[in-house]
Amino acid sequence: MRRSPLVPIFLIVLVDVLGLTIVIPLLAIYAESFGATPTIASLLIPTFAVCQLLAGPVLGRLSDRHGRRPILLISQFGTLLGFVLLAEARTLWMVFAGRALDGMTAGNLAVAQAYIADHTPPEKRARAFGLIGIAFGLGFLVGPAISGWLAHYDYSAPFWAAACMSAMSIAGTWFLLPRHETPTAEPGRARPGILDWEVYVEYFRRPVLRGVLLQFFVYMIAFTLFTGGFALFAERHLRWDGELFTPREIGFTFAGAGLVGAIVQGGFMGRLVGALGESRLAVVGFCSLGAGYVVLGFADTITLLAVSTALSAFGGSVVRPALTSLVTQLGGRSEQGSVLGMTQALSSIAAICAPPIAGILIEHDLGAAWAWLAAGFAILGALLAPIGTHRAQPRSTDSVASSAGK
Repeated sequence: MRRSPLVPIFLIVLVDVLGLTIVIPLLAIYAESFGATPTIASLLIPTFAVCQLLAGPVLGRLSDRHGRRPILLISQFGTLLGFVLLAEARTLWMVFAGRALDGMTAGNLAVAQAYIADHTPPEKRARAFGLIGIAFGLGFLVGPAISGWLAHYDYSAPFWAAACMSAMSIAGTWFLLPRHETPTAEPGRARPGILDWEVYVEYFRRPVLRGVLLQFFVYMIAFTLFTGGFALFAERHLRWDGELFTPREIGFTFAGAGLVGAIVQGGFMGRLVGALGESRLAVVGFCSLGAGYVVLGFADTITLLAVSTALSAFGGSVVRPALTSLVTQLGGRSEQGSVLGMTQALSSIAAICAPPIAGILIEHDLGAAWAWLAAGFAILGALLAPIGTHRAQPRSTDSVASSAGK
């Protein structure tokens, strides 16, 4: 029996995400150990995002022209070196340098998404992109727990663990992905660069695609507001057995969110898409995400935190794959690198803008306002649905049936 071409990319992304999720819960607290304020610590995410925004389109263009495998390897080597620099940091600037190096070679997820789009027909993409969601769910289940456990001994230990995961991901790419690929980009349709504004304008001139891209951008603002501020919020406002949260409790909270995501995307994503379609599912996800962040603003007990985590984790686990599927369906096969590069650019812009806002609010003891601001953007994502995604619905439901009959 022929092995699915998505199995290797799933394993590679899983190991890569494990490394990422080991780092996320500890990063801001690690910066604070070198004397950073919450606002300065929150700039670590924008540092990565700025470098990614500049370098990502170049990597995407190269992956369209020369194949996914070699560019994925370059990206993974950069991630490995970035983690090593973090683990060896002796001053705050070295922490920022590690994130900048990782950002300058960042392209793992975008190249993996393009690989999936290359090997999956449009009507099956939502479920296929759910594989990345499963990888993220499993990563957030295991990675933060490892981070919390290792940080109890030494703050540098989780970064060494992440470096080991990155090395395993490199080995997976080298041995599991085919060495020879047929480039999918047609001449002139490579992924746009940072200054190729006419290409971005072209995509936003398409009414349905514009609506989906706006929803994706709003989702990323809400998500990066949360991820950029949660550790800082938790160590100041949340308690376990009367003591404020440490990296261990923060890691276990992320692990709980990962468990919810793994269950939803591993067992229910296909059914949810079949019942609702990507468009309506995205709206449901946005509403759940917003409700979770609202509850987080009131969270003063572990019970409320658990409710918030379950709601927001469910929402995030369905919104991103649904919107990503719609984006790829609305772009032609030769545009997959370009249109996915567009979502990566929007992700980077959100990651540049949102975390500093989280850091400023939390530093000024406005933690509830931070959580409710994230909720507001999630609700905005649901309200934006009539602009785009309900019009894209026939591509993911009715057209699926007609395609099956051909």
